[in-house]
Amino acid sequence: MALAVLEALVNARTQWYHVTAIIIAGMGFFTDAYDLFCISTVTKLLGRLYYYNSDTNIPGKLPVNVNNAVTGVALVGTLVGQLVFGYLGNKLGRKKVYGITLILMVICAICSGVSFGSSARSVIGTLCFFRFWLGFGIGGDYPLSATIMSEYANKRTRGTFIAAVFAMQGVGIVFAGLVSMILSGIFLHFFDAPTFDQNQVLSTQPEADYLWRIVLMLGALPALLTFYWRMKMPETCRYTALIEGNAKQAAADMGRVLELELQIEPDKLSQFKAANNYKLFSSEFVRRHGKHLIGTTTTWFLLDIAFYSQNLAQKDIFPAMGLIKKANHVNALKEGFDTSRAMFVVAMLGTFPGYWFTVFLIEKLGRWVIQLVGFLMMSICMLIMGLKYNYLKEHGQLFGLLYGLTFFFANFGPNSTTFVLPAELFPTRLRSSCHALSAASGKAGAMVGAFGVQYFTLTGNPNKIKSAMLLLAFTNMLGFAFTFLVPETKGRSLEEISGEDDQGNDTTQGPAVRRSVSRTSSGNYA
Repeated sequence: MALAVLEALVNARTQWYHVTAIIIAGMGFFTDAYDLFCISTVTKLLGRLYYYNSDTNIPGKLPVNVNNAVTGVALVGTLVGQLVFGYLGNKLGRKKVYGITLILMVICAICSGVSFGSSARSVIGTLCFFRFWLGFGIGGDYPLSATIMSEYANKRTRGTFIAAVFAMQGVGIVFAGLVSMILSGIFLHFFDAPTFDQNQVLSTQPEADYLWRIVLMLGALPALLTFYWRMKMPETCRYTALIEGNAKQAAADMGRVLELELQIEPDKLSQFKAANNYKLFSSEFVRRHGKHLIGTTTTWFLLDIAFYSQNLAQKDIFPAMGLIKKANHVNALKEGFDTSRAMFVVAMLGTFPGYWFTVFLIEKLGRWVIQLVGFLMMSICMLIMGLKYNYLKEHGQLFGLLYGLTFFFANFGPNSTTFVLPAELFPTRLRSSCHALSAASGKAGAMVGAFGVQYFTLTGNPNKIKSAMLLLAFTNMLGFAFTFLVPETKGRSLEEISGEDDQGNDTTQGPAVRRSVSRTSSGNYA
């Protein structure tokens, strides 16, 4: 029952509109990552600026509850935004709400930088308010970008395109470190004291107040640059045809993009819609996709527990590698520079390459294999770090290698594939919502990691950190096990995968069968 407009889209050759869609959607993820990860440098400066106690003569540091609020409020906003915009993406259309997420990110990034107040409490409170709404906009980008890219792509390169959009997160993380490092270096050059002044080391130069604000406000720039092009994107033909029921408009939109004259098939479209008119969590959905949704939500949840807990060892790893010094040995600008440099080095050597290995190999190896290998290797690396933590503290290069490999296999692994799979497994009417549920589950895991696991290791007791590492190794193995609930999706159309083309029973096949079918399908399209 395949519609001509969908057949043309599924088998289309890669064209310029695919590239522009990747750039437009990807710049949203660039912005997301920059805004979320630049906060590491910002929290260091906020502590030095607003929590220095001249009586104790100890460098200022954000209290635990304040640090959790500043770093965690964006995660909470992201979770809420994922659910809200995922629902709206199905109800109102992908494009109609796509621009709202970008507007929120631009406004809230700027407002975060101009957080006002005459006291630490008022500044932090204002910052947290705007970072919640910044996270809300970031959350909307997850289901919408994944859904739009999956519905634009052809079946031979769909995984590559969706992974490329998500890989812009890696670029954003690199730039978060690079921009913070460059700006800190500039401020150091112009405002650092020419002679050693212990009081200035322990307190903070007032210029640092400008530094963290500029770092945050620059997050608005990439989103602002792509707003026009995001608004020019047509609605996906799958939404127009299969949800709105407007076959004529879908054919016109895709015909213009593909430069083809496409057939309008209103009768076939009506049959197609009637065969797939079931609701989320209905018995029909549970029969067809209940196992898949359990698989995508649990694996993303377990992955993010580990992914957002990995910085619990940074206080030992970075000094062991010679990347940072103790806070009472450097002034605030130098601490900001060192923190940004360490983040940049880890991102360039571990985080960034992993994303792009996935982009280049996902259609060769498949999503399923990459996710399994990623979870397994993360578990092995964390197990070694947990068992040999005290030894590794004395061998900085080996410690850094294991730490970098953990990030590499997270991104050449489940951090990428958990984003790709929910965009492919579920039917058009529910795709955005199901991706949102999966992504929100991930952010719930992130909060468990950022607040729960790291709070457990707050005292810096090596034994507690070792125990946390062993726990994270176990959660990764759980992710490995739950991966068997999701099938391989490469080389097949979205309608084949979801069962929308009257092959619904095929969605229940296991991974091994799926891989065999995928090879057969993809072999017909060189």
